[in-house]
Amino acid sequence: IKDDFEIIDKTQIPNTAEVKSEGKEKPEEARWPGPILSLARKASENLALGYGSALKSASLVGFIPKPVSNDSTAKTSARHHAMEERANLMNMVKLSIKILIQSALSLGRTLDSDFPPLQQFFVVLEHCLKHGLKAKKTFIGQNKSFFGPLELVEKLCPEASDIATSVKNLPELKTAVGRGRAWLYLALMQKKLADYLKVLLDHKHLLSEFYEPDALMMEEEGAVIVGLLVGLNVIDANLCLKGEDLDSQVGVIDFSLYLKETQDSDGKQDGGITAVLDQKHYVEELNRHLRWDFHLCTVADLQNKIDCLEKTNSKLQEELAAATDRIGSLQQEQQQLKQQNELIRERSEKSVEVTKEDTKVELDTYKQSRQGLDEMYSDVWKQLKEEKKIRLELEKELELQIGMKTEMEIAMKLLEKDTHEKQDTLVALRQQLEEVKAINLQMFHKSRDAECSLQQKTEAISSFEGKTNEMMSSMKQMEERLQHTEKARQAAEERCNKMKQELAGRLDTCQQQMSQLDSKCATLEKELKSEKEQRQTLQRELHQEKDATTLLKTELQQMEGLKKELRKLQDEKQQLEKVCEEQEQALQEMGLHLSQSKLKMEDIKEVNKALKGHTWLKDDEATHCKQCEKEFSISRRKHHCRNCGDIFCNTCSSNELALPSYPKPVRVCDTCHTLLLQRCSSNSS
Repeated sequence: IKDDFEIIDKTQIPNTAEVKSEGKEKPEEARWPGPILSLARKASENLALGYGSALKSASLVGFIPKPVSNDSTAKTSARHHAMEERANLMNMVKLSIKILIQSALSLGRTLDSDFPPLQQFFVVLEHCLKHGLKAKKTFIGQNKSFFGPLELVEKLCPEASDIATSVKNLPELKTAVGRGRAWLYLALMQKKLADYLKVLLDHKHLLSEFYEPDALMMEEEGAVIVGLLVGLNVIDANLCLKGEDLDSQVGVIDFSLYLKETQDSDGKQDGGITAVLDQKHYVEELNRHLRWDFHLCTVADLQNKIDCLEKTNSKLQEELAAATDRIGSLQQEQQQLKQQNELIRERSEKSVEVTKEDTKVELDTYKQSRQGLDEMYSDVWKQLKEEKKIRLELEKELELQIGMKTEMEIAMKLLEKDTHEKQDTLVALRQQLEEVKAINLQMFHKSRDAECSLQQKTEAISSFEGKTNEMMSSMKQMEERLQHTEKARQAAEERCNKMKQELAGRLDTCQQQMSQLDSKCATLEKELKSEKEQRQTLQRELHQEKDATTLLKTELQQMEGLKKELRKLQDEKQQLEKVCEEQEQALQEMGLHLSQSKLKMEDIKEVNKALKGHTWLKDDEATHCKQCEKEFSISRRKHHCRNCGDIFCNTCSSNELALPSYPKPVRVCDTCHTLLLQRCSSNSS
């Protein structure tokens, strides 16, 4: 990777013979101190581990000895190179996180952006995120930035949207690298850096768009780094992004933090910039030489290893056959062990019941002892709280004395603003009152008109009811007449029947009478017809009156609806009257509040004048009491008046009063006591 690591030509790499000759001429132990040698050994061990893992992977894949081409050697060298880079980066991450946590815990405070271990941690993390990045082609050229994969976190985890928006809103950041650095700063401050990177690693199919398959974030090392980053949640970081040029910062790892020389017996340190640089160059040269030797020896060693593995494979097959025979014997032993296991289980259940009873008894005793300890702890805790409260009250009194002048001026300004605002609200409330009164008058006129129309309609209904009563009485009379006529007719018919029976033999004599009776019947029939006609007319009149009554009923229902509306209007009127009364009360209360605020303004002005006039005398300046002018001594001690700030003796300042700047009653001199009492009496009146 050209951006992060230095690429060396093959011509510059020395041969193994030259390295050995140089080692013979200048022995390492004579030239370099102990820490440098230990670092070199660690580097060689890392390379050996990488070599061993490469052999294991080759055995798992199942290499067959083939004629190796230049392309295959280049690929294997690139893979080994990537593995070495990942191992080196992992070691640097472990070192940087360890030193950062140790230094933060030793300081015991929040870390700033100027803290060197924190800066180096961000540089190392940036190298890890840049490892294996794919270059994106643009109009300007190829571009590599680790901010692209970090932007995916906003889509996968909605909690990270705040970080993304705040990074985008920063006007100072112009490049993707600067935005990525700002994103890392904010994630560390939120203590969610490990969580966000874990979300990214869980979606490796999305990361494959940005990283190569051999990249650190695509391999298992990425998960290890996330696990290490969880330990940073112990640290509190306070990083200021404004004013910092994150775009042009150079991401160079400073090895001076991690390379420490041994101290002499006298406590002197032989460490300087030149020695550290020499150590760094020596380690880099060792890594290069070992890497070159490793590339030369890999192919031949791999072929030898494959032959050995084939031999071991045949041995393993023979061992497998022997193992199958052993499995049969082990199964028989397993059945015997099951029977023994059941017996042991019955015994263990009995022992468990006994232990449960014992544990219950022990629990009861533990609870009793715990209650006593809790009571002791609560008493001690209460005493501690009381002492803390006393200390806080004393600190508050000191702060109140210092900030009295500023608070009084602010209170004056606020009260003036309140008075202006209350006057404006009074004017608005008066306007609302006038509008409410006009609405009340309109509602009163409407209610009057509705009452007049109600009276007229009630009179019409009463007249209609009288007419209906008269019609009903006339109907009853006509029905009575009809009943009488029907009874007379029935009586006449009975008489006729009797006469026919009696005068059956006297037909001749009775014919005349019959003719007379026929004439009477005709007259009676005429009367009946006339009565029927009268009855029909009466029925028609009844129908008309019924229709009139239905109309009256509808009008009555309308009247009831009007009554309901009238009641609603009356209720609204009562509500409006209540609102008027409440507003009048509010106006009165506002007037009272205004008068009280004016009085408070006057008091504050007086207190401000008093504060401007009086100053807090020092103990060294006063030698005599200001009131009685007696000299202070061991028996006659000095006491400050909390109102005027002068120094008095105990007899002249024995009074206590509650002041606006103190929550509790404090010591006041006799003159201030009388003045304050007079002011309180005037305020109450």
